[in-house]
Amino acid sequence: MAGRGGRGRGPSRDRSADEEEPRPVDPAKEQRKAADICYALLTARARTRVELKDALLRKGISEQTAELVLAKFDRAGLIDDAAFAEVWVRSRHTHQGLARRALAMELRRKGVADEVAAEAVAAVDDEAEEDRARDLVRKKLRAMATLDDTTKIRRLVAALARKGYGEGLAYRVVRDELRRAGDETTALDDLL
Repeated sequence: MAGRGGRGRGPSRDRSADEEEPRPVDPAKEQRKAADICYALLTARARTRVELKDALLRKGISEQTAELVLAKFDRAGLIDDAAFAEVWVRSRHTHQGLARRALAMELRRKGVADEVAAEAVAAVDDEAEEDRARDLVRKKLRAMATLDDTTKIRRLVAALARKGYGEGLAYRVVRDELRRAGDETTALDDLL
């Protein structure tokens, strides 16, 4: 028994059990499993079709079954990328302060078609975007009282850039809000 590696785990172990052909998957069971996964994911929050498909494939569902189940969910109206994009844009713009550029990028990463994403992002107009940028700057300014102007400007513009705001808008909003707060903005004017 020396060749068996002591506990039967050595190289000369009978491998017939390990080399069995994988059992054929029962299509009905796989479809039920896929549907259950989709229901669980959609219960937590709305998802795009691409997000659901990726989740099914990660869980070992075959592509054919995933497409079949997702088609049923589409027909039932449980997957709606346009509605998802609309809610996503409204929420992320309002609560996270994201600009249109950042929102469009997030929607693309989630698998929303470019034209659907563009339509959803168009709901955020120039005025709403600028108002949200001003809110973000005002909020951050409260915690920057002890910093010099150059540092304030650099941090505020960088914060807006990370949220997807364009450089021109970011500088204009920061300059206006610093003036409104009574800070000298010669440092910003020098940067421009």
